[in-house]
Amino acid sequence: MSEHTPTIEMRNVSKHFGSVIALSEISMEVHAGEVMCLLGDNGAGKSTLIKTLSGVYRPTEGELLLEGKPVRFKSPAYALDAGIATVYQDLAMIPLMSITRNFFMGREPTVGWGPFKRIDWKHADRVAKQEMAKIGIDVRDPGQPVGTLSGGERQCVAIARAVYFGAKVLILDEPTSALGVKQASVVLRYIAKARADGLAVIFITHNVHHAYPVADAFTLLKRGTSLGTFRKEAISREEVLNMMAGGAEMESLDAELAEFQRSDQEGKAKRGGNTASLPGDAQQAYVAGDH
Repeated sequence: MSEHTPTIEMRNVSKHFGSVIALSEISMEVHAGEVMCLLGDNGAGKSTLIKTLSGVYRPTEGELLLEGKPVRFKSPAYALDAGIATVYQDLAMIPLMSITRNFFMGREPTVGWGPFKRIDWKHADRVAKQEMAKIGIDVRDPGQPVGTLSGGERQCVAIARAVYFGAKVLILDEPTSALGVKQASVVLRYIAKARADGLAVIFITHNVHHAYPVADAFTLLKRGTSLGTFRKEAISREEVLNMMAGGAEMESLDAELAEFQRSDQEGKAKRGGNTASLPGDAQQAYVAGDH
């Protein structure tokens, strides 16, 4: 693979569910050491796109390429084996299980052979603690339930797990949507670290303020179609916001709100004018609400 070959690429990918067109001719490419932010409002097609990338859905039309080679994944397990790791909003973690168990779920290190093979929990605990320390999270006891961690720390466990097991492409589904400012900053910092480590990162969000600081490029989706891909140096934060909101739609909304305000003011003036011709007692009753 040459340095100019994208790690992952979509070429005119469409996904249909019967007569419903969820995605229409989406093209996108992400290179190693780059963060591509996939932006769009609810219903834009972000979830369908990442499920198509991660092997949950097969594209109806178009093709996926991994390191320049066409791929068709039979299931998410095949995509994971190929190096595409997806961290969903629900994190696929079990809160009552330990950090270590969640970190190695399904891939536990073993010692021994044959009927004497067993899980090497000492090694697993040591690795989980070391990997969390690399991202600045000091875990005193990797045996503690993962549910005792903050939302941002749980996101980092999921991301660190994907990186440790050799992901080439890291897909993050709204990782900061339910987090406070401090927790979100922890996740954004680790996204930047994953980029520095040479991963191709796809960051799905509808929050431009979280996306803009870490992004290298933006792909904007609207109702299953792409509005285009833009390099960060070619587009400002305000332009991204405007495109997401829909400039024409916002202008139309502003006009409608101005008309409502004008009509309301005219109505108040008309009601106020009518009270001038009433007797004094009647005016007081009107003001008091007896009308």
